[in-house]
Amino acid sequence: MIPYVSSEEALQTIRSGQRVFVHGSACTPVYLLKKLGEQAHRLQDVELVSISMYGEVEVAKPQYHPNFHINSLFVSGSIREAVRDGRADYIPVFLSEIPDLFRRKILPIDVALVQVSEPDRHGYCSLGPSVDIARSAVNNARHVIAQVNKFMPRTHGDGLMHTDRFHAIIRHDEPLQEVHYGDGGRPEELEIGRYIAELIDDRSTLQLGIGTIPDAVLRCLHNHKDLGVHTEMFSDGMIDLVEKDVVTNRYKTIHPHKSVTAFALGSRRLYDYVDDNPAFAFLDIDYVNEAGIIRRNDNVVAVNSAIEVDLTGQVCADSIGTYQYSGVGGQMDFMRGAALSRGGKPIIALTSRTAKGVPRIVPVLKPGAGVVSTRAHVHYVVTEFGVAYLFGKNLRQRAQALIAIAHPDDREMLERAYLERFREWVS
Repeated sequence: MIPYVSSEEALQTIRSGQRVFVHGSACTPVYLLKKLGEQAHRLQDVELVSISMYGEVEVAKPQYHPNFHINSLFVSGSIREAVRDGRADYIPVFLSEIPDLFRRKILPIDVALVQVSEPDRHGYCSLGPSVDIARSAVNNARHVIAQVNKFMPRTHGDGLMHTDRFHAIIRHDEPLQEVHYGDGGRPEELEIGRYIAELIDDRSTLQLGIGTIPDAVLRCLHNHKDLGVHTEMFSDGMIDLVEKDVVTNRYKTIHPHKSVTAFALGSRRLYDYVDDNPAFAFLDIDYVNEAGIIRRNDNVVAVNSAIEVDLTGQVCADSIGTYQYSGVGGQMDFMRGAALSRGGKPIIALTSRTAKGVPRIVPVLKPGAGVVSTRAHVHYVVTEFGVAYLFGKNLRQRAQALIAIAHPDDREMLERAYLERFREWVS
């Protein structure tokens, strides 16, 4: 193993005009980014590429522009302001296709910054709970800087790599970034969870996105049997289902007896749970999210959220009008994979209104809103008022089904929009 060096020495490798990959999600290297900010005086136009970053991202602050420019593959709360203000940008891309951007040199990586677990006696470290696109970034980067962190869990799967792959190694221990979803969410979210639980048969394989609604779904599954997991993201809500033998993975076609994921994001309890746990396989995102892989399991149920849905079934999940809120992520990967799975159910779940009372089933999407899932891909839409099944329905029928699960106070407005758009033919 190469000797440890200081962060100052390791980061001296980074030059102006280079593209730097930054490990994301729970593994966001907050310390390295702070130390990189201290070297801003010698750097210009360094492009930082990452998916969701959590914690205080020092280099996203206004004083570091134009020294650093974040080019995000998924916008998280830590950089929304920078994107809004034009100090950062967003690349719309399916999560499954990001490794291709690195391999095909569409986004060639000069330097990769990653956090890893302590090396074992053979010299192997782990990318911990965030393998996702990080493995591909390391494989394709010209130079790799690794921060060894005792708080990083050692996960099984594609995240293992030998210290020989690293060009510089520093040692700094800091807790991983945590996300907490509260104690059950709003009442309407729990109602959505109950509706979705009724759609999930025993022996189904689950994919659940991030947020309070997927967590509410998990809380409603404790009477199910022999569920499997093949998901891009694993959260705390899964732990109880595994421990209560609700999730067994016994009937999965591929990777039976293992929960397959690309990253985990939640509490310290979650990170401790997956540490050296052979029941979990953390695999590359271009495998986990590949529709052809997803479909090989029967009865795949994919649950993803939305910001708004129009009366034809178009799903906006990444922006509020022109305001970039998140990203395309893996929603379409799993919507399509579940639709192709025998007995599969792709589900879009959202409350009928926001917490501020804004309708989320709307006549048309806001100007500038991004369509993440097309109306041709959407099968189920679920709110706290019921389930709309859209597959095979024409535009009129879709609109009627969606109006029926909209907030009661919004239905008159939606019905007026329906009549204006879908006039009956009068001879």
